[in-house]
Amino acid sequence: MMYEHLPVVHEMSERPPGFIAPNLSPADLRLQPQELAEGVYALMANEVPKDNNGLIVGTKAALVVDSGITPGIGRHIQEVAAELTDKPVRYLANTTYHGDHTFGNTAFGEEVTVVSSRINKAAMTDLAAEKRLRSESMYGDRSLDHVLTWRKPDAVFDRFCEIDLGGLVVQLWHLGPGNGLGDTVVHVPATKVTFTGNFVLPAGVTPMMLRGDPVSYAHSLRTMRAVLDVETLVPGHGYLGPAEPGVSAWISYLEHLAAAVHRGKEAGVPVEVLCDELPMWGIQPAAGAPEHFQALVRSLHRLNVLLTYRWLGGVSTQAP
Repeated sequence: MMYEHLPVVHEMSERPPGFIAPNLSPADLRLQPQELAEGVYALMANEVPKDNNGLIVGTKAALVVDSGITPGIGRHIQEVAAELTDKPVRYLANTTYHGDHTFGNTAFGEEVTVVSSRINKAAMTDLAAEKRLRSESMYGDRSLDHVLTWRKPDAVFDRFCEIDLGGLVVQLWHLGPGNGLGDTVVHVPATKVTFTGNFVLPAGVTPMMLRGDPVSYAHSLRTMRAVLDVETLVPGHGYLGPAEPGVSAWISYLEHLAAAVHRGKEAGVPVEVLCDELPMWGIQPAAGAPEHFQALVRSLHRLNVLLTYRWLGGVSTQAP
């Protein structure tokens, strides 16, 4: 199968002036387990917005959600898992192709099957380009220098797959394009817990709409709301929380964004003005969130306005 021939649209590389990239450096990152149900753990980063992970344990095997930004973090995830269960990790689910979720894949042994959407695998073709894009979030940390290979998924699916860990079934869904073209969510139906990667976060933060397409993104979220029975979201970044009002807030935000940027573009309003003046349509940073997180939310909104404007103009979204 020649995955590179699939129609993969990567993220846009343009950023607005003063853009604040999320700090994803693995320096001092430690994952703190929170048991959400029997056998279902959120592995939450000790510093927001660094990457969160997940662990799902059945009677026969365990599945890890995402592998971290370096092989070192991949090993740390396995150390945390070993403290929580003696069941072998047999599966690793990648929610996106982005390096902060996949560069740690190489730390997992051959006995672990890496699973993701077919489109995510197709996007994993240019390690050097992916490292350049993630470097904006490293803030001088040189850890990506140690990322020399990129392990791709061993098994892929188009829409849906199911994994029985022994008494606990895990579903992987590709519900449509979102933050990336192949976003995958990991759903545990028995517990109504969903690990969402970059696809959707609980209320209090805007999307990071790197492809610049709010219309299809909103449609994918509507599909999630219709298809999956979700109560708790474990996001790839940020805070653990309920699915609602987070999912509905993102749908509303994206649809308002598409309409407002279209109106402004048609009226000839400069994109710089739109970035500064368009509101966040009900998105409010989580109560008590530190100022750096609130500044990140505002910065992501300006990025969304800029990339939507470019998308409406038909600018290529292929990253260099």
